[in-house]
Amino acid sequence: MNFDQATAHAVQLLHRLSPKLTYHDFAHTVSDVVPAARMLAEAENLPEYDQILLLTAAYYHDVGFLEQRQGHELVSARIAGESLPHFGYSRTEIACIQDLIMATKLPTNPQTLMQKLIADADLDSLGRTDFWSRSMALRAEMAAQQIYFSDADWYANQIAFLSSHRYWSEAARQLRDAQKALNLADMTARLHAEVG
Repeated sequence: MNFDQATAHAVQLLHRLSPKLTYHDFAHTVSDVVPAARMLAEAENLPEYDQILLLTAAYYHDVGFLEQRQGHELVSARIAGESLPHFGYSRTEIACIQDLIMATKLPTNPQTLMQKLIADADLDSLGRTDFWSRSMALRAEMAAQQIYFSDADWYANQIAFLSSHRYWSEAARQLRDAQKALNLADMTARLHAEVG
C-alpha cells in the first residue's frame, strides 16, 4: 500500500471542503486529528503497520463532509473504500480503515485499541488549552447551518458534552484528562456568569 499517495489524495479532497465548515475543516484533520492519532499511537506502542492503517483512517475520517453533515462518517467510509484500492490497500485493510472511520461517530463506542485511538484523536481538543477557540469554531459552523444557540445554551451544551465524554485509551487519559477538567470548570464558570 502507498500511504503517501493515499493521504495526498485525502488532502486534495479536504481542500474542497466548504468554507462554512469552521470546525470540521482542513486543519481539523491535518493539524489536529492526524497528529493526535500519531502521538497516541506512539504512546501506546502501536505497531507501525497498524499506525499506517490508523493514520489513513484519520486522513479520510471527515471527507464525507464534502457531501453531507449528518451521517458523514458513512460517506467518508464509502469514499475511502472507493479510493484506497487505487493505492494498493487490500480489501481487509480497507475494511479495517472503514471500521476506524465509523468509530468516530458520536456517541463513540470503540471496541479495539485502534478504534479507541481514533475516537480519542478526533476529540483531542476537549482536553487541550485551545478548547475554547475550537468550541467557538464549532458554534460558528453550526450557525452557518442555521443552528443557533444562546450563550447560556451553548455553555450548557458544552458542559453536558464534556461531562459525558471519556477518553478511551490510557494514553489520552494521561495526556488530556487534567486539562479537560479545567475546560469543564471554565465552561461552568462561564454559564454561571451568564445566568447569574
